[in-house]
Amino acid sequence: MKRIPYIIVITISFVLVSCQSNGQSAKNKKETTENLIPVQVPSVDGLERAYFASGCFWCVEAIYESVKGVKESISGYSGGHTENPTYEASNTGRTGHAEAVEIYYDPSIVSFETLVDVYFGSQNVTQINGQGPDHGSQYRSIIFYQNKEQKEIIEEKKEALSKKLNKRIAAEILPFQKFWKGEAYHQDYEKRNPNNPYIRNVSIPRLKKFQAKFPELIKENH
Repeated sequence: MKRIPYIIVITISFVLVSCQSNGQSAKNKKETTENLIPVQVPSVDGLERAYFASGCFWCVEAIYESVKGVKESISGYSGGHTENPTYEASNTGRTGHAEAVEIYYDPSIVSFETLVDVYFGSQNVTQINGQGPDHGSQYRSIIFYQNKEQKEIIEEKKEALSKKLNKRIAAEILPFQKFWKGEAYHQDYEKRNPNNPYIRNVSIPRLKKFQAKFPELIKENH
């Protein structure tokens, strides 16, 4: 239910100060992000790891788990400024975290470059702070890079897509810092809850649309 707005009288000087403050805050945030050194995560049993955020992690987890060479996709949180984020806390938008996934993949089967193609090819790339019916900073699109090579791949693909569509691409490109694994009930949620209304009406259609677009990338029996 929408609230009835209060009538607030503010002075021009206050507005100017507020605007200047907000502008400075955004600038400082950008500079802080740019100065962060990306964290390179070690491989595990020959598997590399990659991190993506593009709306509800139930949807993104299922999409990546259908891709050849992806061994595991884990739902969680990344991109924020608080320790040990929870689903409830991240949903307030105040932790800075986005719902994200940690991808374990075999680089001999699928490359990081292809995973980025999957990322851009499985979402509405122009939607800001959300995907489909989900809105808020916790649903914003982010691609995390762990080294210079990954950053260059992401930037080149984002720029090419922007030129192709002649539109601004919403995805942020951020240096990876830390991934917080989500609560147990979120893991494999789509697989375990096929009759959930959200899964039936949002997640599965999004998955099917992606699979139809990239049939050559999909595992057998998926």
